[in-house]
Amino acid sequence: MSDATIAWVHVGDLHLEDADGWESLARFEAIIAEVTEHLAGQVDFVFLPGDNANHGTPDQYAAMRRALAGLPADLPWRIIPGDHDYEPGDLTAYEEAVPPANRPEGETIAGHRCIFLDIVSAGAGGPDFRLTMHHRNRLREELATAAARGEVPLVFMHAFPEDLAADGAEVAEAFARAGVAFVDTGHTHYNDILNDGAVVYGATRSTGQIEEDDGQPGYTIVAVHDRVPSWRFRRTGAPFPHVQIVSPCDLRLVTRPYDPVQVPRPGSVDIVARVFGHSDAPVRVSVDDGAETLMTRDGDGQWRARLVLTAGHRRIRVVCDAGEDRIDLLVRPADQVPKRGPLVAGGHSCHSVGAWPAAGIAGTQLGPNRNGGKW
Repeated sequence: MSDATIAWVHVGDLHLEDADGWESLARFEAIIAEVTEHLAGQVDFVFLPGDNANHGTPDQYAAMRRALAGLPADLPWRIIPGDHDYEPGDLTAYEEAVPPANRPEGETIAGHRCIFLDIVSAGAGGPDFRLTMHHRNRLREELATAAARGEVPLVFMHAFPEDLAADGAEVAEAFARAGVAFVDTGHTHYNDILNDGAVVYGATRSTGQIEEDDGQPGYTIVAVHDRVPSWRFRRTGAPFPHVQIVSPCDLRLVTRPYDPVQVPRPGSVDIVARVFGHSDAPVRVSVDDGAETLMTRDGDGQWRARLVLTAGHRRIRVVCDAGEDRIDLLVRPADQVPKRGPLVAGGHSCHSVGAWPAAGIAGTQLGPNRNGGKW
């Protein structure tokens, strides 16, 4: 696998409806405008993770489509259904509103196989999440095909496997066996990342029903570079440029401790960052808040520097203008890499990384999923 990077914008559950005075729509329109101005040409697509129309009605989808029309033609959007989209008892209105090209079951982007799952239409409505037999079989086929082609599998689904009414553990085990690098979800209404030791799961808080951060809307930029995931939530209106370290791996996201891209060995280590937005300012990297080193351009929007790192816990910081990102890095000799046991409670929120302010995770876990509070 090359070190190609895939990056996308995740806009959390929209819950579009007129009962809130279309406040959720206004938030969505502001996000679309910001993405169009600053991120067009720098991300591969915009992702909507379900619960798009709060009651699954044609007028709510029409509002969604009008907002999405603000995206430039070269920035596609992808969408999956959630339980609120299924509120009418079927997905007829959803399918009539969304062209098939925007709701593919799978596609390959930059060497990554993106697998989009419907976990609602096999259930009885509400949070009765299940996979249809078609999606079970297709998931197996997609994962096997990705392995045969040497593609990195990524999965997009409305909720964590633990929220499935049946076979959640089996689904999580399938992800782990296939080496899925990242699973992107909605439903929680709060920002969270899970790492079950084999797969990293991310959830971005709702756009229309925000349970945390004083109701501040925003979106996430997710990237996967050489099988290393990175995830950063941005409040709408936060300044650009946006800096994101895409390699090596923050210690919270390590799933392959034997892989030096995730847990580097002492010596020369390549630091790779993406700078989203537009800036002529230099890009600088430092270790443990020491002296800064200039990074060199390594493709459009991507920057690289080779640093000599000693073993231990290293703190990496990359800065460009007012934007910055930080990761905590493990540097270990090959004979001292952390060990991982067999998968336990795969895809379960007990594996939450907890509060992570640098990534925009408050750790509040207020939402309607099984592990959520207040509901």
